[in-house]
Amino acid sequence: MIPAAVLRGGTSKGVYLNAADLPADPAERDDLLLRLLGSPDERQIDGLGGGHPLTSKVAVVSPAADPATADVDYLFLQVHVDRPLVSAEQPCGNILAGIGPYARLRGLVAPDAGTVRIRMVNTGGLVTAVLGPGAPGEEIEVALEFQDTAGSVCGDLLPTGNVRDEIDGIPVTCIDNGMPVVVAAAADFGLTGHETPAELEADGELTARRERVRLRAGELMGLGDVADATVPKVTLISAPRAGGTLATRTFIPHRCHTAIGVLGAVSVATAVGLPGSVAAPYATGTDLVRLEHPTGRFDTRRTPSGGAAVLRTARLLSDGTAWPRPLHRS
Repeated sequence: MIPAAVLRGGTSKGVYLNAADLPADPAERDDLLLRLLGSPDERQIDGLGGGHPLTSKVAVVSPAADPATADVDYLFLQVHVDRPLVSAEQPCGNILAGIGPYARLRGLVAPDAGTVRIRMVNTGGLVTAVLGPGAPGEEIEVALEFQDTAGSVCGDLLPTGNVRDEIDGIPVTCIDNGMPVVVAAAADFGLTGHETPAELEADGELTARRERVRLRAGELMGLGDVADATVPKVTLISAPRAGGTLATRTFIPHRCHTAIGVLGAVSVATAVGLPGSVAAPYATGTDLVRLEHPTGRFDTRRTPSGGAAVLRTARLLSDGTAWPRPLHRS
Protein backbone atom coordinates (compact mmCIF):
# COMPACT_ATOMS: atom_id res chain seq x y z
CA MET A 1 0.00 0.00 0.00
CA ILE A 2 1.11 3.58 -0.64
CA PRO A 3 -0.24 7.06 0.23
CA ALA A 4 -1.60 8.57 -2.98
CA ALA A 5 -3.58 11.61 -4.03
CA VAL A 6 -5.42 12.00 -7.31
CA LEU A 7 -5.67 15.50 -8.75
CA ARG A 8 -6.98 16.99 -11.94
CA GLY A 9 -4.33 19.33 -13.25
CA GLY A 10 -5.46 21.43 -16.20
CA THR A 11 -6.88 18.98 -18.75
CA SER A 12 -5.15 15.89 -17.35
CA LYS A 13 -5.59 13.70 -14.30
CA GLY A 14 -2.80 12.02 -12.39
CA VAL A 15 -1.70 10.15 -9.30
CA TYR A 16 0.51 12.32 -7.08
CA LEU A 17 3.06 10.57 -4.88
CA ASN A 18 5.75 11.55 -2.42
CA ALA A 19 9.17 10.35 -3.60
CA ALA A 20 9.90 9.16 -0.07
CA ASP A 21 7.14 6.56 -0.40
CA LEU A 22 8.59 4.99 -3.58
CA PRO A 23 11.48 2.59 -4.16
CA ALA A 24 14.76 4.39 -4.89
CA ASP A 25 15.59 1.98 -7.71
CA PRO A 26 13.95 3.27 -10.94
CA ALA A 27 13.14 -0.23 -12.21
CA GLU A 28 11.40 -1.16 -8.96
CA ARG A 29 9.61 2.20 -8.94
CA ASP A 30 8.35 1.74 -12.49
CA ASP A 31 7.14 -1.78 -11.77
CA LEU A 32 5.20 -0.43 -8.80
CA LEU A 33 3.64 2.33 -10.91
CA LEU A 34 2.53 -0.11 -13.60
CA ARG A 35 0.80 -2.18 -10.95
CA LEU A 36 -0.63 0.92 -9.28
CA LEU A 37 -2.21 2.29 -12.45
CA GLY A 38 -3.20 -1.08 -13.90
CA SER A 39 -0.95 -1.26 -16.97
CA PRO A 40 -0.73 -2.81 -19.44
CA ASP A 41 -4.46 -2.92 -20.07
CA GLU A 42 -6.50 -0.71 -22.39
CA ARG A 43 -9.06 -0.14 -19.63
CA GLN A 44 -6.60 -0.16 -16.70
CA ILE A 45 -9.48 -1.79 -14.90
CA ASP A 46 -7.27 -3.12 -12.08
CA GLY A 47 -5.63 0.18 -11.22
CA LEU A 48 -5.98 3.93 -10.87
CA GLY A 49 -5.37 4.77 -14.53
CA GLY A 50 -8.19 5.94 -16.75
CA GLY A 51 -7.43 4.02 -19.95
CA HIS A 52 -6.05 7.05 -21.81
CA PRO A 53 -2.66 8.81 -21.90
CA LEU A 54 -4.23 11.93 -20.35
CA THR A 55 -5.36 9.93 -17.31
CA SER A 56 -2.37 7.60 -16.96
CA LYS A 57 0.08 10.03 -15.43
CA VAL A 58 2.14 10.17 -12.26
CA ALA A 59 3.73 13.09 -10.42
CA VAL A 60 6.56 12.25 -8.02
CA VAL A 61 7.18 15.14 -5.63
CA SER A 62 9.93 15.71 -3.09
CA PRO A 63 11.55 18.56 -1.15
CA ALA A 64 13.86 20.48 -3.46
CA ALA A 65 17.41 19.23 -3.71
CA ASP A 66 18.45 22.90 -4.03
CA PRO A 67 16.27 24.99 -1.68
CA ALA A 68 17.92 28.16 -2.95
CA THR A 69 16.21 27.83 -6.33
CA ALA A 70 13.08 25.75 -5.67
CA ASP A 71 10.71 24.61 -2.95
CA VAL A 72 9.91 21.20 -4.42
CA ASP A 73 11.18 18.90 -7.14
CA TYR A 74 8.67 17.37 -9.58
CA LEU A 75 9.34 14.28 -11.68
CA PHE A 76 6.70 13.47 -14.28
CA LEU A 77 6.21 9.86 -15.37
CA GLN A 78 3.94 8.77 -18.21
CA VAL A 79 2.60 5.29 -17.58
CA HIS A 80 1.73 3.71 -20.92
CA VAL A 81 -1.71 2.21 -21.10
CA ASP A 82 -1.10 -0.69 -23.46
CA ARG A 83 2.56 -1.51 -22.77
CA PRO A 84 4.56 -2.26 -19.61
CA LEU A 85 6.48 0.98 -20.02
CA VAL A 86 6.98 4.07 -17.86
CA SER A 87 8.50 7.08 -19.60
CA ALA A 88 10.36 10.03 -18.08
CA GLU A 89 11.34 11.62 -21.40
CA GLN A 90 9.29 14.76 -20.97
CA PRO A 91 7.55 16.95 -18.40
CA CYS A 92 3.80 17.48 -18.27
CA GLY A 93 2.56 21.03 -17.79
CA ASN A 94 -1.02 20.05 -17.00
CA ILE A 95 0.00 17.76 -14.16
CA LEU A 96 2.37 20.56 -13.12
CA ALA A 97 -0.69 22.65 -12.23
CA GLY A 98 -1.43 20.24 -9.37
CA ILE A 99 2.06 20.30 -7.84
CA GLY A 100 1.51 23.42 -5.74
CA PRO A 101 -1.79 22.21 -4.27
CA TYR A 102 -0.26 18.78 -3.60
CA ALA A 103 2.77 20.36 -1.91
CA ARG A 104 0.46 22.32 0.37
CA LEU A 105 -1.59 19.19 1.09
CA ARG A 106 1.48 17.16 2.08
CA GLY A 107 3.18 19.91 4.10
CA LEU A 108 6.08 20.27 1.67
CA VAL A 109 5.29 24.00 1.74
CA ALA A 110 3.17 26.10 4.09
CA PRO A 111 -0.54 25.23 3.82
CA ASP A 112 -1.31 28.83 2.83
CA ALA A 113 1.65 29.29 0.48
CA GLY A 114 0.72 31.67 -2.30
CA THR A 115 3.66 30.76 -4.51
CA VAL A 116 5.54 27.50 -4.95
CA ARG A 117 8.85 27.32 -6.81
CA ILE A 118 9.06 24.05 -8.71
CA ARG A 119 11.99 22.35 -10.40
CA MET A 120 10.92 20.04 -13.22
CA VAL A 121 13.28 17.10 -12.78
CA ASN A 122 12.69 15.83 -16.33
CA THR A 123 14.29 18.93 -17.86
CA GLY A 124 15.83 20.91 -14.99
CA GLY A 125 13.52 23.80 -15.83
CA LEU A 126 12.12 26.08 -13.15
CA VAL A 127 8.57 27.36 -12.83
CA THR A 128 6.82 29.53 -10.28
CA ALA A 129 3.24 28.51 -9.50
CA VAL A 130 1.06 31.30 -8.11
CA LEU A 131 -1.83 29.65 -6.29
CA GLY A 132 -5.26 31.05 -5.73
CA PRO A 133 -7.31 30.27 -2.61
CA GLY A 134 -9.26 27.07 -2.23
CA ALA A 135 -9.84 24.30 0.26
CA PRO A 136 -9.17 20.63 -0.66
CA GLY A 137 -11.76 19.57 -3.22
CA GLU A 138 -12.27 23.10 -4.53
CA GLU A 139 -10.93 24.23 -7.89
CA ILE A 140 -7.79 26.32 -7.47
CA GLU A 141 -6.52 28.77 -10.06
CA VAL A 142 -2.83 28.31 -10.80
CA ALA A 143 -0.72 30.75 -12.81
CA LEU A 144 2.44 29.05 -14.08
CA GLU A 145 5.40 31.22 -15.04
CA PHE A 146 8.11 29.25 -16.82
CA GLN A 147 11.77 30.22 -16.73
CA ASP A 148 14.54 29.25 -19.14
CA THR A 149 12.49 26.62 -20.96
CA ALA A 150 14.03 27.16 -24.39
CA GLY A 151 15.77 23.97 -25.50
CA SER A 152 15.06 22.18 -22.23
CA VAL A 153 14.76 18.78 -23.95
CA CYS A 154 16.63 19.19 -27.25
CA GLY A 155 19.24 21.76 -26.20
CA ASP A 156 18.05 24.60 -28.45
CA LEU A 157 14.84 26.49 -29.09
CA LEU A 158 15.21 25.55 -32.78
CA PRO A 159 17.02 22.21 -32.52
CA THR A 160 17.37 21.71 -36.30
CA GLY A 161 19.02 25.13 -36.60
CA ASN A 162 16.21 26.33 -38.85
CA VAL A 163 12.95 28.14 -38.26
CA ARG A 164 11.44 26.08 -41.07
CA ASP A 165 12.29 22.66 -42.51
CA GLU A 166 10.64 20.39 -45.04
CA ILE A 167 10.00 16.73 -44.24
CA ASP A 168 8.23 14.35 -46.61
CA GLY A 169 7.12 17.37 -48.62
CA ILE A 170 5.56 19.04 -45.55
CA PRO A 171 6.84 22.45 -44.30
CA VAL A 172 7.39 22.18 -40.52
CA THR A 173 8.79 24.19 -37.64
CA CYS A 174 10.62 22.04 -35.09
CA ILE A 175 10.68 23.86 -31.77
CA ASP A 176 11.43 23.14 -28.11
CA ASN A 177 10.32 25.74 -25.58
CA GLY A 178 9.71 23.21 -22.84
CA MET A 179 8.27 20.50 -25.09
CA PRO A 180 9.66 19.30 -28.44
CA VAL A 181 6.92 19.97 -31.00
CA VAL A 182 6.69 19.63 -34.77
CA VAL A 183 4.33 22.36 -35.99
CA ALA A 184 2.72 21.86 -39.41
CA ALA A 185 -0.27 23.24 -41.29
CA ALA A 186 -3.27 20.91 -41.23
CA ALA A 187 -3.96 21.86 -44.85
CA ASP A 188 -0.65 20.31 -45.91
CA PHE A 189 -2.01 16.97 -44.69
CA GLY A 190 -5.25 17.49 -46.63
CA LEU A 191 -7.21 18.47 -43.50
CA THR A 192 -9.29 21.44 -42.39
CA GLY A 193 -7.71 21.32 -38.94
CA HIS A 194 -11.13 21.17 -37.30
CA GLU A 195 -11.71 17.43 -37.48
CA THR A 196 -12.58 15.64 -34.25
CA PRO A 197 -9.94 13.57 -32.46
CA ALA A 198 -11.89 10.41 -33.35
CA GLU A 199 -11.90 11.30 -37.04
CA LEU A 200 -8.17 12.00 -37.01
CA GLU A 201 -7.31 8.79 -35.16
CA ALA A 202 -9.38 6.74 -37.61
CA ASP A 203 -7.48 8.11 -40.62
CA GLY A 204 -4.83 5.46 -41.27
CA GLU A 205 -3.20 7.33 -44.16
CA LEU A 206 -2.85 10.44 -42.01
CA THR A 207 -1.38 8.39 -39.17
CA ALA A 208 1.24 6.83 -41.42
CA ARG A 209 2.34 10.09 -43.01
CA ARG A 210 2.33 11.99 -39.72
CA GLU A 211 4.52 9.32 -38.16
CA ARG A 212 6.99 9.49 -41.06
CA VAL A 213 7.30 13.22 -40.43
CA ARG A 214 7.64 12.73 -36.67
CA LEU A 215 10.34 10.08 -36.96
CA ARG A 216 12.45 12.18 -39.30
CA ALA A 217 11.89 15.27 -37.16
CA GLY A 218 13.11 13.35 -34.12
CA GLU A 219 16.39 12.67 -35.89
CA LEU A 220 16.77 16.27 -37.03
CA MET A 221 16.02 17.52 -33.52
CA GLY A 222 18.80 15.41 -32.04
CA LEU A 223 16.45 12.97 -30.31
CA GLY A 224 17.57 9.93 -32.31
CA ASP A 225 15.13 7.11 -33.05
CA VAL A 226 11.84 8.23 -31.53
CA ALA A 227 9.73 5.27 -32.70
CA ASP A 228 9.11 4.23 -29.10
CA ALA A 229 9.35 7.74 -27.63
CA THR A 230 6.58 10.14 -26.69
CA VAL A 231 8.41 13.15 -28.15
CA PRO A 232 8.38 15.08 -30.32
CA LYS A 233 4.67 15.81 -30.44
CA VAL A 234 3.05 16.86 -33.72
CA THR A 235 0.68 19.84 -33.69
CA LEU A 236 -1.37 20.61 -36.79
CA ILE A 237 -2.52 24.22 -37.03
CA SER A 238 -5.24 26.01 -38.96
CA ALA A 239 -7.29 29.20 -38.97
CA PRO A 240 -9.35 29.79 -35.81
CA ARG A 241 -13.12 29.51 -35.70
CA ALA A 242 -13.89 30.82 -32.21
CA GLY A 243 -11.98 34.10 -32.00
CA GLY A 244 -8.63 32.60 -31.05
CA THR A 245 -5.22 33.12 -32.60
CA LEU A 246 -5.17 29.73 -34.34
CA ALA A 247 -6.68 26.26 -34.04
CA THR A 248 -4.64 23.21 -33.03
CA ARG A 249 -4.80 19.44 -33.17
CA THR A 250 -2.01 17.79 -31.17
CA PHE A 251 -0.92 14.14 -31.18
CA ILE A 252 0.66 12.57 -28.05
CA PRO A 253 2.27 11.07 -30.06
CA HIS A 254 -0.36 8.82 -31.73
CA ARG A 255 -3.58 9.62 -29.92
CA CYS A 256 -5.11 13.01 -30.68
CA HIS A 257 -5.12 15.22 -27.57
CA THR A 258 -8.62 16.35 -26.66
CA ALA A 259 -7.02 19.66 -25.66
CA ILE A 260 -3.32 20.62 -25.72
CA GLY A 261 -0.55 20.15 -23.17
CA VAL A 262 0.75 23.16 -21.26
CA LEU A 263 4.35 23.00 -22.43
CA GLY A 264 3.28 22.02 -25.91
CA ALA A 265 1.09 25.13 -25.94
CA VAL A 266 4.05 27.26 -24.87
CA SER A 267 6.13 25.85 -27.72
CA VAL A 268 3.39 26.42 -30.31
CA ALA A 269 2.74 29.95 -29.02
CA THR A 270 6.45 30.68 -29.27
CA ALA A 271 6.44 29.50 -32.89
CA VAL A 272 3.70 32.01 -33.65
CA GLY A 273 6.11 34.80 -32.72
CA LEU A 274 8.99 33.55 -34.90
CA PRO A 275 9.14 35.24 -38.32
CA GLY A 276 9.32 32.63 -41.05
CA SER A 277 7.85 29.80 -38.98
CA VAL A 278 4.91 27.72 -40.13
CA ALA A 279 2.82 29.43 -37.42
CA ALA A 280 4.02 33.00 -38.12
CA PRO A 281 1.06 33.87 -40.42
CA TYR A 282 -1.18 33.75 -37.34
CA ALA A 283 0.81 36.35 -35.35
CA THR A 284 -1.34 39.24 -34.10
CA GLY A 285 1.34 41.54 -32.71
CA THR A 286 0.29 40.97 -29.09
CA ASP A 287 1.80 38.87 -26.31
CA LEU A 288 -1.43 36.91 -25.91
CA VAL A 289 -1.69 33.76 -28.01
CA ARG A 290 -5.04 31.98 -27.71
CA LEU A 291 -4.91 28.41 -28.96
CA GLU A 292 -8.20 26.77 -29.89
CA HIS A 293 -8.30 22.99 -29.39
CA PRO A 294 -10.97 20.27 -29.70
CA THR A 295 -12.61 21.03 -26.36
CA GLY A 296 -12.00 24.73 -25.82
CA ARG A 297 -9.12 27.18 -25.74
CA PHE A 298 -5.78 27.69 -24.06
CA ASP A 299 -4.26 31.09 -23.30
CA THR A 300 -0.55 31.76 -23.00
CA ARG A 301 1.25 35.07 -22.67
CA ARG A 302 4.90 35.84 -23.19
CA THR A 303 6.47 37.50 -20.15
CA PRO A 304 9.02 40.37 -20.01
CA SER A 305 11.62 37.94 -18.64
CA GLY A 306 11.49 35.98 -21.88
CA GLY A 307 9.50 33.13 -20.38
CA ALA A 308 5.83 32.34 -20.73
CA ALA A 309 2.95 32.29 -18.29
CA VAL A 310 -0.19 30.19 -18.59
CA LEU A 311 -3.32 30.00 -16.47
CA ARG A 312 -4.57 26.59 -15.37
CA THR A 313 -6.74 25.17 -12.63
CA ALA A 314 -6.33 22.15 -10.37
CA ARG A 315 -8.59 20.21 -8.04
CA LEU A 316 -7.93 17.50 -5.48
CA LEU A 317 -10.16 14.53 -6.34
CA SER A 318 -9.12 12.03 -3.68
CA ASP A 319 -6.49 11.44 -1.04
CA GLY A 320 -5.81 8.22 0.80
CA THR A 321 -4.17 4.82 0.53
CA ALA A 322 -3.70 3.03 -2.79
CA TRP A 323 -3.20 -0.70 -3.17
CA PRO A 324 -1.06 -1.69 -6.17
CA ARG A 325 -1.74 -4.97 -7.95
CA PRO A 326 0.29 -7.64 -6.10
CA LEU A 327 3.53 -8.92 -7.55
CA HIS A 328 3.24 -12.18 -9.42
CA ARG A 329 5.64 -14.60 -7.79
CA SER A 330 6.66 -17.91 -9.24
